[in-house]
Amino acid sequence: MNENTLESVQQCLNQFDVTEEQLQQIQAGILGDMERALGRQAGSSPSVQMLPTYVRSTPRGTEQGDFLVLELGASGATLRVLWVTLTGISGPRKEPVSQEFTIPTEITLGTGQQLFDFAAGCLVQFLDQLQVGSQPIQLGFNFSFPCHQTGLNQSTLISWTKGFRCSGVEGQDVVQLLREAIQRQGAYNIEVVAVVNDTVGAMMSCDPSPQACEVGLVVDTGTNACYMEEVRHVAELKEDRGRICVNVQWGSFGDGGALEPVQTPFDLQLDQESLHPGTQRFEKMVGGLYLGELVRLVLIHLAGQGALFGGVTSPALLTHGSVHVQHVMEIEDPSHGRARAQAMLQELGLTPSAQDCAQVQRVCGAVSSRAARLCAAALTAVLARVRSNPERSPLGVSVATGGRLYKQHPRFSALLQQTVRLLAPDADVTFVPSEDGGGRGVAVVTAVASRLALQRRQLEETLAPFRLHSQQLKAVQAQMRESMVRGLRGESSSIRMLPTYVCAMPDGTERGDFLALDLGGTNFRVLWVKVGSRSEEGIKIINRVFSLPESVTQGTGQQLFDHIVDCIVDFQKENNLSGQTLPLSFTFSFPCKQLGLDQGILLNWTKGFKASDCEGQDVVSLLRAAIRRRQGVELNVVAIVNDTVGTMMSCGYEDPHCEVGLIVGTGTNACYMEELGNVCAVPGDRGRMCINMEWGAFGDDGLALQEFYTPFDLSVDQASINPGKQRCRAREGGARRAGREDSDRRGWARGTSGCGWVGRGADGEGRAEAVANLGCPSYSLSARARYEKLISGMYLGEIVRQVLLHLTHLRVLFGGQEFPSLQTKDIIKTKFLSEIESDLERWQVRAILEKLDLQADCEDALLVREVCQAVSRRAAQLCGAGVAAVVEKIRENRGLDRLSVTVGVDGTLYKLHPHFSEQVKDAVRELAPQCCVRFLLSEDGSGKGAALVSAVACRLAGAAGP
Repeated sequence: MNENTLESVQQCLNQFDVTEEQLQQIQAGILGDMERALGRQAGSSPSVQMLPTYVRSTPRGTEQGDFLVLELGASGATLRVLWVTLTGISGPRKEPVSQEFTIPTEITLGTGQQLFDFAAGCLVQFLDQLQVGSQPIQLGFNFSFPCHQTGLNQSTLISWTKGFRCSGVEGQDVVQLLREAIQRQGAYNIEVVAVVNDTVGAMMSCDPSPQACEVGLVVDTGTNACYMEEVRHVAELKEDRGRICVNVQWGSFGDGGALEPVQTPFDLQLDQESLHPGTQRFEKMVGGLYLGELVRLVLIHLAGQGALFGGVTSPALLTHGSVHVQHVMEIEDPSHGRARAQAMLQELGLTPSAQDCAQVQRVCGAVSSRAARLCAAALTAVLARVRSNPERSPLGVSVATGGRLYKQHPRFSALLQQTVRLLAPDADVTFVPSEDGGGRGVAVVTAVASRLALQRRQLEETLAPFRLHSQQLKAVQAQMRESMVRGLRGESSSIRMLPTYVCAMPDGTERGDFLALDLGGTNFRVLWVKVGSRSEEGIKIINRVFSLPESVTQGTGQQLFDHIVDCIVDFQKENNLSGQTLPLSFTFSFPCKQLGLDQGILLNWTKGFKASDCEGQDVVSLLRAAIRRRQGVELNVVAIVNDTVGTMMSCGYEDPHCEVGLIVGTGTNACYMEELGNVCAVPGDRGRMCINMEWGAFGDDGLALQEFYTPFDLSVDQASINPGKQRCRAREGGARRAGREDSDRRGWARGTSGCGWVGRGADGEGRAEAVANLGCPSYSLSARARYEKLISGMYLGEIVRQVLLHLTHLRVLFGGQEFPSLQTKDIIKTKFLSEIESDLERWQVRAILEKLDLQADCEDALLVREVCQAVSRRAAQLCGAGVAAVVEKIRENRGLDRLSVTVGVDGTLYKLHPHFSEQVKDAVRELAPQCCVRFLLSEDGSGKGAALVSAVACRLAGAAGP
């Protein structure tokens, strides 16, 4: 063969060279089309289809069971049936039983009914041989053609490829067509659980250890890829949580002309002579169904130029389809390739020389090398998309590979991987051969679908009690309203409805300097509050936070109050207040029975406090006794204030319509301005008084909330610091009488509002013996703060933990692995709920769980978020039902058709949780439609608000005169 002949061959083959720049352009083109197809951008016509497959989870390795698999279109005009037994990672692997059937041409080009009847007949023939009996059989359908899926078992054929052209199928649901064909056979009880593409089957077939494959690549008769995408990026689905496998369908790339720079005349000729001209341009340059035909066209061209076979052709060489991809793969074998080339050419009726055989090898190498490099460019586009996801594995990306061309061609896989490294040098890619040609993967998809369906049912059953409907919330509202009325009347009620002796809101004329103490959490604050006019200086606060060691909160009452006084003295010294006697308000955020503005009997500790010798005592007296023990300290305790009241007063300074206070933090409570005539425990029928509801105990009498208490709530209650403790027992009679007698005996100044009670006793102290019979209002029940344990931040995390434990036991979460950290009480703090329910990526949720030593995958992260959402939403709805009961009572008290009222709110759960506040508002709008309710966030209610209570009391005392 002379140099001119060799030059002719080389010039012809140069057309198949693709430069690195061209490969990068193809990569960028495919990536751009992928993103446009995902976003369904108006006016764009991307050539790749990006079809959601509804496969939402990669395997965990725990999948087990027997599954039937039907493969159609994965390997040309053949159909394969498999019986796959999955045993999980730990079980002994069992090889699948399979049988392959050749599909006659009259079927591939016939009607759709003929094709699916043929497939159903093959299933029956296969199962007859296995003798599986009448058991229900779950089938996974590998249908390797472009389809638009609307569910895991719903798939509409877009167009035929790979030489198929059956009528009456395009635009139809192929699963339904298969079901109907199976029913016509009438032999077996077969349920088609899932329909997948061969690339999805390849991705799912790989062992998930050390990490699951998240990209599938198939190069067989055709070529395609799939990968796991964030569902929020798939505009068609209109979802924002989770992931989904997307079938790229990159075989159609270039149908709009993007491949013209690298197309040869041979590609154009092949396309024009194909069953579907103008479509699947990329696949026709890469897929095994077409590579043999491209080689044949090149050989004819070179023979016509006299560069091969002495310028002679043969009828066989001129026959379409006479050169197959198997010939190409054998000819490129480095050991026996030339002999195989000679054999093939002789079969085609040619008499090749040794040089002819060598040139045919070069032709095959040029065609297949271009295919591998083009496929690599497409794959790097997918890898770029995967790597842009912040949740990608730190171990890199694993690509499951399948298809005869990729697996059996002597150079294809190596050349593809080499080109991937060239185009994406920073990509850490591992190529993992798929098992069983994807058949096992289809079985895994079927198993995963069954597992997810079961898990979803179990999750829904678990969370159903947390999902409250409107009628349930209305019942809570009505029950709370009834308990409020009973509490005001002094009748048996789980809501204490405690008078606070705060009977007026700030009017803007308050002035002066005040001290405030804030006790109710893990820290204790001392504040110096300067009250000025609203329009000018407003309110200025200087404060310091002091720690409260557990030894103090769990020790004796004397230790606790001595520590408080020590902190006050330190604060006075720091701020040059020593020697000054400023009015002092004490924000004491625990259930108290107030007998006056400066007298409050502690009913029971909450929030983890357990100081001894305090319950049943006047806490102001305990504070004053501690002041006396610290000689040389002068403090004027004017008022004891609940943090809820402080919140209302703080917001009332800003908004005159504020008449309700709400706290939702570590605990929860509410207060509101009630008509004095409705308050049985306090004399008088003019004006209003703020009522500290202490609604955390709502339902403790067993008359309400019973239907909302789940086993998880009961577990949290039993594990709480004082489960079922007899916190307060009513003593019939005496409470109301003693309250009135005490107020008369001590000599109260009454303000102009009708009940501006300010203590003026000689010693200013209450005596325990004077109030010994003042327990709870007339009920004797185990008070466990049921309502509070359904709502407040101290308990929500623990409720979530109990639910997670249950779901782990059901193997819904964490693969059934019971992590020791999940057994630890209170490990899940409310702040974690707020973080998890924020609009975080799943990798961020996983990072939060990993801080708790909970190893979660992406699927676990979504389920944990769903549990958190159910628990916190129930809390918000129940809280909203309580607020609705309060505002409706105010409206009806005043005989109004419509009420405009402001609720002052404080508490970390309400303020920091991403959805809690809006869910509370939604519930109030629904349950109290005749009330226009504004929610106003409090600024330092426990400090500023407490000082305002003193300021208002001083204003009213001044108005009452000496």
